[in-house]
Amino acid sequence: MQLGDIEKYLHEKIPLTRAMGVHVESYENGQFIITAPIDRNHNHLNTAFGGSLSAMATLAGYGFLWLELNDPEVHVVIKDSAMKFLRPVLGEIRAICGAPDGDVLEQFKRDFARKGKARISLKSQIVEEGSTAMEFEGTFVAVRDR
Repeated sequence: MQLGDIEKYLHEKIPLTRAMGVHVESYENGQFIITAPIDRNHNHLNTAFGGSLSAMATLAGYGFLWLELNDPEVHVVIKDSAMKFLRPVLGEIRAICGAPDGDVLEQFKRDFARKGKARISLKSQIVEEGSTAMEFEGTFVAVRDR
């Protein structure tokens, strides 16, 4: 699957991503990175809107799993999440989700292949100029449509 495919999928299936201007930047070395412009996602203080930061962090996890599973019949949903807002974001919103430590991702994939359903906890962050502005941890569930 190409990066343009996931961006197109996000814009078609989750209309908010189009309105936010979400762009898939890269997927390499176990990291999925998306961006969105501040001019479409700011609050009354001209910093990034907290809801946009939350959406971007969630979408980073969602996109990471969608690409990892590479299954057109998969449905990925968020079960729960927690966020820490560490500082305001003044420019482009950049969300990064990386593979979890150890064998967690491989076990998730084995469970999904065997049962058609699995859950995993993923961490993502919003980074601006090399500094973490927000930390996110969420439990995602993947289900194969049968």
